[in-house]
Amino acid sequence: MKIITPVLVIWLIFVISCKQNLKMSETTITVNPPIAKKIEKTLEKHGDIRIDNYFWMNDREDENVINHLNKENEYTSSVLKHTEIFQKELFEEMKGRIKEDDSSVPYKLNGYWYITKFEKGKDYPIYTRKKDSLQAEEEMIFDCNEMAKGYSYFKLGGIAISPDNTMASFAVDTVSRRQYTIQIKNLKTGELFSDKIENTTGSSTWANDNKTLFYTKKDDVTLRSDKIYKHQLNTDTSKDILVYHEKDDTFNSFVYKTKSKKYIVIGSSSTLTSEYRILEANNPDGEFKVFQERVRELEYSIAHYNDSFYIVTNKDNATNFKLQKTPESNTTKENWIDVLPHRNDVLLEDIEIFKDYLVVNERLNGLNKIRIISWNGDQDYYLPFHSETYTANLGNNPDFNSEELRYNYNGLTTPSSVIDYNFKTKVKTIKKEQEVLGGKFNKDNYESKRIWATAKDGVKIPMSIVYKKGIKLNGKNPVLQYAYGSYGSTIDPYFSTIRLSLLDRGFIYAISHIRGGEYLGREWYENGKLLTKMNTFTDFIDCSKFLIEENYTSPEHLYAMGGSAGGLLMGTVINLNPELYKGVIAAVPFVDVVTTMLDDTIPLTTGEYDEWGNPNEKKYYDYMKSYSPYDNVVSKNYPNLLVTTGLHDSQVQYFEPAKWVAKLRELKTDNNKLLFHIDMEAGHGGASGRFESLKEVALEYAFLFDLEGIDH
Repeated sequence: MKIITPVLVIWLIFVISCKQNLKMSETTITVNPPIAKKIEKTLEKHGDIRIDNYFWMNDREDENVINHLNKENEYTSSVLKHTEIFQKELFEEMKGRIKEDDSSVPYKLNGYWYITKFEKGKDYPIYTRKKDSLQAEEEMIFDCNEMAKGYSYFKLGGIAISPDNTMASFAVDTVSRRQYTIQIKNLKTGELFSDKIENTTGSSTWANDNKTLFYTKKDDVTLRSDKIYKHQLNTDTSKDILVYHEKDDTFNSFVYKTKSKKYIVIGSSSTLTSEYRILEANNPDGEFKVFQERVRELEYSIAHYNDSFYIVTNKDNATNFKLQKTPESNTTKENWIDVLPHRNDVLLEDIEIFKDYLVVNERLNGLNKIRIISWNGDQDYYLPFHSETYTANLGNNPDFNSEELRYNYNGLTTPSSVIDYNFKTKVKTIKKEQEVLGGKFNKDNYESKRIWATAKDGVKIPMSIVYKKGIKLNGKNPVLQYAYGSYGSTIDPYFSTIRLSLLDRGFIYAISHIRGGEYLGREWYENGKLLTKMNTFTDFIDCSKFLIEENYTSPEHLYAMGGSAGGLLMGTVINLNPELYKGVIAAVPFVDVVTTMLDDTIPLTTGEYDEWGNPNEKKYYDYMKSYSPYDNVVSKNYPNLLVTTGLHDSQVQYFEPAKWVAKLRELKTDNNKLLFHIDMEAGHGGASGRFESLKEVALEYAFLFDLEGIDH
């Protein structure tokens, strides 16, 4: 029989006490994952029945919904609590690379130089201008730091200066739902006019009389931009005149003035079809004339020069688009003639018109090309670019008479530059090169290249990758693979100071240029939408497999990320091949495809039938149901997941990821992390302050680093 001594008793009491304290500590810092209640909702279409147990989350006014979202935030904070100090370090590190007291390169418009600048310690931009010369006295237009006071979210947009330079129309969103209020400021006195126009897209356009303003209003429920109004200065906005109503709910409308300043243009567009109306800006009370009436799958955009309009169009099966022109007196498509014919290997993306030159933005084999053509026919050449992973695009060129082209250039290892190119002298002047503060960045320490994976149907899929020099292809490198893959939107290889926090800790960053974007031309997009949408998802998976097979990484070190439609990509990929990824970040993800596309009261739905299909037709219903992430969650293992959204998101409603997370939490069979972070103040674009968004990036990076075992 053992004798328990007083010393041993004291020691046992101490041990038991420590264990109890440890358990209490664990209890206080560990919040259980929120389990959402289930209220069965039967959804039926085409004889197919779906049960949605989390449909009740659709009501943001429901206190139960808000409580649940708050619990999700508490749980995420609890699980990542041990990374809070690291998150702060990451935030300061990323912020420390950005020049706080920064300013844009001035651009000239109608006799004034316009400048946007930031001051140290302030979150929002300041807009100023100088008359005639950059040495002139600076005039304040807007100080967003003052305007943002009292708001948790603030966004200024749509600044339009009147032709006589005395007034500025502008728009403000303080909710983050992209519903802007337009006002007008007297730039001589600084006073605001009483005119206040609610629920607009934010953009507005002055007629040449300096008193008539055209703008676009949104539908109150769907937020579709469907009405163009005309407002007279100093009149009651309730008496504004409706000049155009877009009644087709698959189209959105907008209004602008041509660079030549001669025409006001109303545009209507869907994914596949365009239509424009024109009115001389000197005659704002006249009737708009249809430029070319809509024809299904005829896309075109217009620019005015001298007595002609120049048209970028896919007319006559020009898949990659071509440039045509037509006299302004007769604009229907029968009168359009070729200026630059269609080419099977070159995507014509955009044009910029100057007094003496036409500038064409093209894409060949995924790479940007800038082509310069003189109107007199003497010159036709390309600006030289030599890297394989660069991005070059046209900058802000509002001055029709300018002898210089402004363009932007950067690459995965090359900071952004704003460059002015003189048409006459052919001299390039770098007006500004992005500064990377902190003293540690040297672009020679990093390497970028383009690699090609083979898809399951044999198609080659390009990827742009960047990493710190010296990595070994041993399968142990952490890789963050990013893609979007929808709407023909191309994610070019761009420089990011924020991304350096990944690269400097050993990550490889890979952009997969999958089908659904336009990286390799218009067909690249056509083969990744509607009934070929599955290519988008399998392309990403095949890129992942390539990275693993070539020993860039392994499933233990491969991470994936996408946002919005790229969040749909993430959701589908982890349903198809969850075993490939250690962790996934799905930002503002579009994951409840079928239910959303069946609800025509939700913003964007009807305008996107040409992208995803109309599920009121059975073939599209069945196809989108086959990949919709929410509908395909099953009982199996999933990777570690971080999902983010904004309560006021107008593009992808918060309840899509909320429902998805709830269903994943119910059915997944693993013990991996499933975290859901909701910004209760923001929408699709996240926080509004200049540096506030870095806090969310710090959270995302901390999530990745924690999984990878990196703690500093």
